[in-house]
Amino acid sequence: MQASTRPARRRWPPRLGPRQAPHVLLLPFLALFAVFGLFPLGFSLYLAFQSWEPTSGLGAMHFVGLDNFAFALQDEWFWKSLGNTAWLALASGVPQHAVAIPLAVFIHTRFKRLRNAVIGAYFLPYITSTVAIAILFSALFSTEFGLINQGLAVAARLPGLSALLPQQAIDWINRPEHLRPAIALIVFWRYVGFNTVLYLAALQTIPKDLYEAARMDGAGTWAQFRHITLPGIKPMAYFGVTLSVIGGLQLFEEPFVLTNGKGGTDQAGMTAAMYLYRLAFDFNDFGGASAMSWVLCAIVVGLTWATNRAFREKGSA
Repeated sequence: MQASTRPARRRWPPRLGPRQAPHVLLLPFLALFAVFGLFPLGFSLYLAFQSWEPTSGLGAMHFVGLDNFAFALQDEWFWKSLGNTAWLALASGVPQHAVAIPLAVFIHTRFKRLRNAVIGAYFLPYITSTVAIAILFSALFSTEFGLINQGLAVAARLPGLSALLPQQAIDWINRPEHLRPAIALIVFWRYVGFNTVLYLAALQTIPKDLYEAARMDGAGTWAQFRHITLPGIKPMAYFGVTLSVIGGLQLFEEPFVLTNGKGGTDQAGMTAAMYLYRLAFDFNDFGGASAMSWVLCAIVVGLTWATNRAFREKGSA
């Protein structure tokens, strides 16, 4: 009589083959991306063609075609917010790179032992909470007790500066002509260090032999900067400018906190992202806000394409 053999126990969890393992390991990311990425994107596109009162439930949606897009293109507040956004993007973005490039060159050539500490000090505002930064600058821009106005008052007493600086305290938050420069200053202060780190990384990839050969040929500092440094950091400049364009058009947190979410006097600090938020959550027009968000997306894509064209090598396809 033969002894019965015990059935082999199945291994748990089952061993994955080389073909199945990548797909299984990607499933958690794909599931999260579908829920928090693709679904909001698709639902926003669907809402752009609907009129919906969210308090009435999903059944209250009804198709309105292109009416929301027509409303977006005719809305004066939307165009005003786009103008504010463009102004802030230029006023904060251009100085970021104009200061970051020479600052990165200075740190790269002058600092050796303390380079990491200096880089960390400039990079600190970028990793600091945006809300904390906006609250800090709200205190700095205070009309009566802000350090900025006090510093201007002290500087105005110096010989030769009294005619250039205001004699009275500036109302940075409540005056439209001063609110936008204040927001631009906050954005500049926060991101100039980030761009400096980008350009420092690019400078470290330029071979030192190029500078040595240029010096042997009699090239001065400006000639080396123009013909070696700038071409060497051009790919990183393209990356940094693209981030500035996208981030500038999506500006939200700094003006939102500084103006208490209302855009300030005469809506001078109302950016496009802020107006979309208010249109959806203050005025319950989710369809119009979704349509405007896609219009803004088209503008971002167009400007990103224009940036790519501007940095493209001559003669390339």
